[in-house]
Amino acid sequence: MAGRNCLEANDWICGAYVSSRAQDLVDATVQHVWITVVSVAIGVVVAFPLALVARRWKAVAGPVLGFTTILYTVPSLAMFSLLLPVFGLSAAVVVTGLVLYSLTILVRNIVAGLEAVPEDVKEAARGMGFGQTRQLFQVELPLALPAIMAGLRIATVSTVSLTTIGAIVGYGGLGNLIYEGMSSLFKAQVLTASAICVVLAVAADLLLLGVQRLLTPWTRARGGARRRARRSVARVETGEVAA
Repeated sequence: MAGRNCLEANDWICGAYVSSRAQDLVDATVQHVWITVVSVAIGVVVAFPLALVARRWKAVAGPVLGFTTILYTVPSLAMFSLLLPVFGLSAAVVVTGLVLYSLTILVRNIVAGLEAVPEDVKEAARGMGFGQTRQLFQVELPLALPAIMAGLRIATVSTVSLTTIGAIVGYGGLGNLIYEGMSSLFKAQVLTASAICVVLAVAADLLLLGVQRLLTPWTRARGGARRRARRSVARVETGEVAA
């Protein structure tokens, strides 16, 4: 009875809504995750060569970074409207728009990460006979991973949020439920779908953070060394260890 009452009262928090619309929530979440993963994956594939070109030829860096920044400033409604004549009313409209939005973050972070690699490290690699390709993949990219992963995390969280805009063409994942709920003033649907979006964004960020820690164990080692040094200094200052 209480469950029916919360639906009839149009409460923001309603367990009856979750139980009665569980399949709708699952379907919307699956579509949301699928669109996000595909968009970010394609974004990385496109951003990587663009970043390499921008890094290799400085004259091209400005136009590439400027163009990706301009794309990011285009309002999402306008972006999807411009893509509709090309892709029609399909998920490709949303995925393409999200890929274009992700480029400014991904390209900049890849370039920044690669440029932060110390020159003496690159010289040592060349001295050991590393060619450009081998040096890139075995030396520079591993050292640039923290900056690259930071950009990937930001792009992923942004994509989770922006995917909801795809509701205007019927491919917005949880955004479809939010849009329908707002149109009908269905409070429980709006809040539940929005909450799941937040959970997805946090989960994606934590997952990528875990991947980053696995791929960059040396950063944990440096952090551990710094913590041990700070503890040693603290013990000396408090008199636990003779200075």
